[in-house]
Amino acid sequence: MMGILSISNIQKHFGGNTVLDGIDMEIEEGKISQLIGPNGSGKTTLINVISGMLKPDAGQIVFDGQDITTKGLYDTFNTGLVRTWQIPQPFSNLTTLENFVISGGNNSGESFLIAPLKSKWKDDEKRITDNALEIMEMVNLTKQKDIASQNLSGGQQKLLELGRAMMSDAKMILMDEPIAGVNPTLAHEIFDKISKICKIQKITFLIVEHRLDIALQYADHVFAMNRGKIIAQGVPDDVLKHPEVVESYLGG
Repeated sequence: MMGILSISNIQKHFGGNTVLDGIDMEIEEGKISQLIGPNGSGKTTLINVISGMLKPDAGQIVFDGQDITTKGLYDTFNTGLVRTWQIPQPFSNLTTLENFVISGGNNSGESFLIAPLKSKWKDDEKRITDNALEIMEMVNLTKQKDIASQNLSGGQQKLLELGRAMMSDAKMILMDEPIAGVNPTLAHEIFDKISKICKIQKITFLIVEHRLDIALQYADHVFAMNRGKIIAQGVPDDVLKHPEVVESYLGG
C-alpha cells in the first residue's frame, strides 16, 4: 500500500542547533504509526513541521499526493491532515455536543449572507449534528454530550479532541502524547478507540507517545528518533531491540 505521507530530508535549525537532521519517513495509509525517542530528540518539532506550524529549512513533505512543504497550519488542515495537542484545547464553556458540532465542516450557515436564511442551512446543521452524535458514540462521550467540556476529566478531554479531529473529515491525524497524564485503564481505552477508528474509518494516525508499555501494543509501525534523526523503524518488537534505540531511549 502506498504511503499517504512522504517526508524527504526534512531539516530544521534553531539558531546554531540542528533539531531535525535529514528526516525521511513514509507513513502507510490506514495504519497507526508511532514516533518514539528520548526527550529533546525532535519529535514534537517534527509534528510541528508536518502540521504546518513550523516551516522546514530544507526538504519536502507530500501528503495525499500534494506538496504541503510550505503550507501553514490552516492550509495543511484543509488538505485533511489534522493535529491534536498535548493539552486539549476545547471551547471550555460549550457542551461536548457543541464542541463537536462547531468542528464540523461544510456548514453553509457559517456564511454571513446565508446565515439569516434558515431554510438554506438547516439540512447542513442536521447532517453535522447527526455526524457529531455518531462520532461521539465512537469515542464514548455520548453520556457527556450536555456537559460543559471544562467539566470533563483529562482523559475525556483527550477523547473529545480525537472526536473533534474526526469531525473535520480528517484523512490523517497527528497526535502528540494522547495519553499523557491519563490513568492506565483510560489510556488503553483511548488507544482502543484510536485503533477501531483507524480500522473502521480508514483514518491514518501518526502518534508521539512516551508510555511505550501501553502505546506500542497498538502500533503497526514505529519510528525511533534520537538527536534529530530516525535511528530505527519497523514493527515495535524489532525497533525496541535495536541497539541504538536501547542505548539512546532505554538508557543502555
